[in-house]
Amino acid sequence: MYKLARPFLFHLDAERAHALGLQALEVAYRSGLNPLLTRAAPALPTRAFGLDFPNPVGLAAGLDKNGAHIDALLALGFGFVEVGTVTPKPQAGNPKPRMFRLPEHQAVINRLGFNNDGVDALVRNVGRARRRHGLLGINIGKNKDTPNESAESDYLHCLERVYPLADYITVNISSPNTAGLRELQEEQSLRRLVGALREAQEALGAKHGKRVPMLVKIAPDLSDPDIEAAARVLTDLQVDGVIATNTTIARHAVQGAPHAKEEGGLSGKPLMGQSTLVLRMMRTRMPESIPLVGVGGILSGADAVTKMAAGASLVQCYSGLVYRGPELVHECVEAIRRRKEAPSRGNVPPSV
Repeated sequence: MYKLARPFLFHLDAERAHALGLQALEVAYRSGLNPLLTRAAPALPTRAFGLDFPNPVGLAAGLDKNGAHIDALLALGFGFVEVGTVTPKPQAGNPKPRMFRLPEHQAVINRLGFNNDGVDALVRNVGRARRRHGLLGINIGKNKDTPNESAESDYLHCLERVYPLADYITVNISSPNTAGLRELQEEQSLRRLVGALREAQEALGAKHGKRVPMLVKIAPDLSDPDIEAAARVLTDLQVDGVIATNTTIARHAVQGAPHAKEEGGLSGKPLMGQSTLVLRMMRTRMPESIPLVGVGGILSGADAVTKMAAGASLVQCYSGLVYRGPELVHECVEAIRRRKEAPSRGNVPPSV
């Protein structure tokens, strides 16, 4: 069904198609028409961060920023859905147009800028979701007008508000679309921010009687020394997991393409190699007790398997849905299942 709808959606502005697609998913879910969109994903129980996932394929943050379509998205077969990024106060994000397709490269560039209705609206939406199948991650960030020296208060506010409702929480310090945000990945800034959040996480766990895992999402554009430093800090602070990676500001893979010079984060197929390289580097520099989530460039089941072979315990997709539709979820779960059931071949990760 998505193959029939895609030409129509691709004639629309990318952000308009995004909103219309979510509305259509919600209508299909409420009408019981999901089987027309995709096959049910096979069960593939996976444990990570102390949580039991129905399958290891999730939706990355950014598609459902306000947590308004959680049940409809889980009904596509995802083992988990991550909503957000959410900020303390509502914000409109960057001026439009701010999302662009590069079909010849199966890529998307966006500079949305954490557009969302604010954490209170997200909390209300999450409270209404049933979530009969799959787990929920909530991705938190800072408001655009909050200076970096005050960022800690924004992240703490969001952490406290979403903690009772989330299965896990992701700290987003790697979006390229909020000025200065990536500076929070610098070693000392990272240590201060994540250290404060880890203390709050433990206090909230005692208060609510449950421990909600906290993950940190990193950029694909970190230098090797920065990756070393991030791995060291996140290991020292004993975060529950790392998501590798966010979108890239690099354009070498799409030079000459229409929209290639647009500012923002590049996602989709051109991101696959670099994001997987960062994933593999983090895996070799962090203990196995800290699981990694592989995201960036997954457009096939084979791509999902490559992420797992590089050290991921779970994978996420987003831009791949734009080009492949919901069938991608089933394909990825099935490919990972076949890999797990296949005789061992030495567990040598494929080159990327």
